[in-house]
Amino acid sequence: MSESRLAHYEILELLGRGGMGEVHRARDTKLGREVALKLLPEDLLHDAERLARFRREAQVLASLHHPNIASIFGLEEDQGRPFLVMELAEGMDLSQRITQGALPEDEVIDIARQIAAGLEEAHEKGIVHRDLKPANIKLGSDGKVKILDFGLARAYAGETSEEGDILNSPTITAAMSRGVILGTAAYMSPEQARGKKVDRRADIWSFGVVLFEMLAGKRMFEGETVSDTLAAVLRADPDWSALPEGTSPGLKRLLERCLERDPMKRLRDVGEARIFLESGAVDSSILASSASFLAEGDSGILAAPKGPGWLPWIVAGLLAVAGLFVGWKVLGRPEPPQLI
Repeated sequence: MSESRLAHYEILELLGRGGMGEVHRARDTKLGREVALKLLPEDLLHDAERLARFRREAQVLASLHHPNIASIFGLEEDQGRPFLVMELAEGMDLSQRITQGALPEDEVIDIARQIAAGLEEAHEKGIVHRDLKPANIKLGSDGKVKILDFGLARAYAGETSEEGDILNSPTITAAMSRGVILGTAAYMSPEQARGKKVDRRADIWSFGVVLFEMLAGKRMFEGETVSDTLAAVLRADPDWSALPEGTSPGLKRLLERCLERDPMKRLRDVGEARIFLESGAVDSSILASSASFLAEGDSGILAAPKGPGWLPWIVAGLLAVAGLFVGWKVLGRPEPPQLI
């Protein structure tokens, strides 16, 4: 490998660097297309566990085929240095968009729907992202949303990043009495922050945080240090007053279900969020009129309306019967219509 070339890939520029590796824009000289190359830092090339996790990321990405997840083209190696060849997701990342201020609700709904669709694909394959955050979400100029960086596997202790860098790094790892924490402080779920075993509900919490920040235009949890941020994740309530006054009741209820601290009470399936968001993708007023759709049912997921929710149908049925009898009188039919 040279500084400007890796196998048959011509390296054009560094796109980003973090705890899980560095990503470069490159040109595939064989196929004549631009791609993203993800490499491990040189000082980790002899770390067996990091190498294993790197290869595991390739296997994870190879199992995912979805328009809202950045694809992998291959796992290659040049002079002992492995690298991932990935789809180059062009556009602004969501963190950059949020710094410009709160997003309009219809745009939030569209972006959130696509994020939920990508997460649903991963969860259906038994994969938990563990590091969902605005910086790992790309907004294409064509309106397509791409989830990036499925690099987090099992917990790993022993990284030595400076605390100031950790807050924005793809990973945080620290030895704890109950295990290890792994993720980005402001977006990890309470159980993740405590070093407990996590499942797809951890992603649903992170999805809720991202949704909140798109609506509010600012961080949901933030502190001067990583410890302060983690403390807020564990104890502070979301500042609901930061949401725009006109936020749809249904959208706010979705947030509340995603941001339940107790994972047993949290929304359990991101697919339910996708279905709900799709129902309001064209007209956000649908969300406001269907807040009861987000009532917590016995299963702990999004439930359809019960009880009074059937009243409009009953009234409509009675009106239909009355209309039939009025028509019979006007037309002078010898026999009334028979209702089966």
